[in-house]
Amino acid sequence: MVEQKKTHSKYRLQRQSLPELLAESLRERILNGEFKEGEPLIQEAIAAEYECSRMPVREAFRQLEAAGLIVTKIHKGAVVTTLPAEQIMELFELRAMLESDILIHSLDRMSAEDLAQSEEILEQLENAYDKREIAKVGALNWGFHRSLYVPANRLQTLQIIQGINVQTDRYIRLQLLLTSAFDDAKRDHRRILYMCKNRDAAVIGFMQEHIIRAGRNLLAALKKRRMSQAAE
Repeated sequence: MVEQKKTHSKYRLQRQSLPELLAESLRERILNGEFKEGEPLIQEAIAAEYECSRMPVREAFRQLEAAGLIVTKIHKGAVVTTLPAEQIMELFELRAMLESDILIHSLDRMSAEDLAQSEEILEQLENAYDKREIAKVGALNWGFHRSLYVPANRLQTLQIIQGINVQTDRYIRLQLLLTSAFDDAKRDHRRILYMCKNRDAAVIGFMQEHIIRAGRNLLAALKKRRMSQAAE
């Protein structure tokens, strides 16, 4: 029997491929506003910046386009998406509809461990609010919401909601920056968790209200920002 040679460490597969790492890095830069709406992403420049070939950049762009963060235009290449106000509000309305629905199925299934995890994530989110660490807010905000929905065991719905949250993440961060609505967000999330702990069915309607109000406040702030940028 031939002894199998041990594989040298350099041949071990990385947990994430280069295109995934690129997509993750570029996604964060789009979400935190470093790449703004309508700004082109040049393959050659990105490849040079990350010291890689254009092939993984192209694959990363495909992932970002599938997530709705960039769009490929003829003669322009990849451009950071600019969503009209009505489409942004549509995303928030979809969130409100789907997240309130999944919460119906989750509410009675939440265990003490589930709620403890939600509270732990919420404390981290509140800490990010207090320190104005906007880059951390997006992931923690989704993490808190997701923790409330996991007990429903509705994987397809959860996956759709997550995709919508990726698209609204940059706008949620922008809303917080433009409106300084940190205290409102903290108060809403604390109330949501309290109602879940008490199995209060009224949390379904409050969740809808929370998401729709955030969308409307964002649109008001975004309208002012876009008008200001157009006047420059």
